[in-house]
Amino acid sequence: MATSISTALAIYFVLWWVVLFATLPFGVRNQAESGEGAEPQSPGNDPGAPVQALMLRKVLWTTVISAVIYGVAMLAYRAGYFNVERLTKLMGIPL
Repeated sequence: MATSISTALAIYFVLWWVVLFATLPFGVRNQAESGEGAEPQSPGNDPGAPVQALMLRKVLWTTVISAVIYGVAMLAYRAGYFNVERLTKLMGIPL
């Protein structure tokens, strides 16, 4: 079974968002950890809010990690590790 371009993009899109949510907490320091929490906060500013989100770096890492995971998964799929018979046998579901 061949995957179409739209299917491949949809799988990558979902994988990219999952990896983004997994990478968001890395490298984040809140105001209390960075030493800025001792000073009075401006109204509406939570002391647990990140000082710098570093979103560009996280987006780049997310793209690289997602591409590697997607590439390995596609290689495994083309090698026959992700076929219906094998997965149903692994999960114990009779065909």
